Amino acid sequence: MPSTADPAGPQDEPIAFGQRLRMLRMRRGLSRPQLGGLTGYSAEWVKKLESGQRSVPRLPVVLRLAEVLRVRDLTELTGDQHSCLPLFAGAGHARLGEVKAAVDAYPLSTQHQAPPVDHLASRVTRAWTARHSSPHHREVIGALLPGLILDAQLAVRQADRADQRRAGQAVLSEVYSLAQFFVAYQPDAALLWRVAERALIAAQESEDPHAIGVAAWLATQAHRDGGPAHFDAADAINRGTLAFLEPLLPDAPDTVLAITGALTFEVGYTAACRGETGTAWRYWDTARAMADRLPWDYYHPITSFSRAVMGAHAVTVAVELRAGNESVRHAAATDTSAIASRPRRARHWIEAARGYHLDGQPDAALAMLKEAHRSAPETVAYNGYAKRIVLEEANSSLTNRRRQASDLAVTLGFLSA
Repeated sequence: MPSTADPAGPQDEPIAFGQRLRMLRMRRGLSRPQLGGLTGYSAEWVKKLESGQRSVPRLPVVLRLAEVLRVRDLTELTGDQHSCLPLFAGAGHARLGEVKAAVDAYPLSTQHQAPPVDHLASRVTRAWTARHSSPHHREVIGALLPGLILDAQLAVRQADRADQRRAGQAVLSEVYSLAQFFVAYQPDAALLWRVAERALIAAQESEDPHAIGVAAWLATQAHRDGGPAHFDAADAINRGTLAFLEPLLPDAPDTVLAITGALTFEVGYTAACRGETGTAWRYWDTARAMADRLPWDYYHPITSFSRAVMGAHAVTVAVELRAGNESVRHAAATDTSAIASRPRRARHWIEAARGYHLDGQPDAALAMLKEAHRSAPETVAYNGYAKRIVLEEANSSLTNRRRQASDLAVTLGFLSA
């Protein structure tokens, strides 16, 4: 995940906007042509900004740069403490402290008897179901996670046989994966990496293909969210896990086929973030073919991979490739009601909003974000792309649009009433 540290560090003299821009660009591993292309400007424009030959741009452009550079707080880019605004992280859920305490705990000795692994697995399944069905999914799983983490750890420690221990590790890995959904985009990057790495280790110990696939799927996303400098790491774990899973597919259950399909799409997603159009759509096509092998009403209980979600995935690919018209076309063709998960449905509305915004249709983008809020407020509240669109349009020259965006910023929790 991106660092929350100020790139300038403690200095007596304030660091200019252009210097900050250059340091953040280099930290993300972007060239000037790449940064310019991703923001709709030239490499020469970037060079002049960095050298101070151009003045600090207007807020919409600053927000666009912040999105591409994946800064977590606008002060990282502007240096102005009065513009303090977290972009790619929410303020921190009320239950974050409880979940962190459970992750940090190290139960070496206890009188508590671990529940049977089958019972624990049922609790985890119910937790995933609750997450997908609730508009306030972080609140729901935040309440469940402390007990699940403790019991899953104990199930591994108290296992008498090797097969029991492996089964316990599979459940523990899934609990940490659930925790990663809760922790993502909250202001504790170290905690996110702890749960991601523990999920990978427990999955390896379990030797369970599905657990391995899920942990790798989430680790891939964590690396990719770190920005272009981490895309190679995302690809390494993604492709390595696919090489492990693909030989198992002829005899695999639907869960393993689905997680393999989800990982296949992730390769395309990372390629789209790199601007590799052909590779991105080739992997999307392969993932769609895998989705078509699943029952028509199936959806994966963790990733939401299914036939229904492939339209939403197409919107994401088009958006990351900065193809506004194509992303709008895919958004219009996607049956959002067929996506079973409320958080995933909200995520699709946000991606559709990005597409409409890229296509020069800001009013439609704001309407999409309203739909996202209706589906799952806790998804949109922690989404940096949604925040960037709303705050940019709150600066619109059109009075009605500015009012709509400002009202939506309050509704979504980006600004105080």
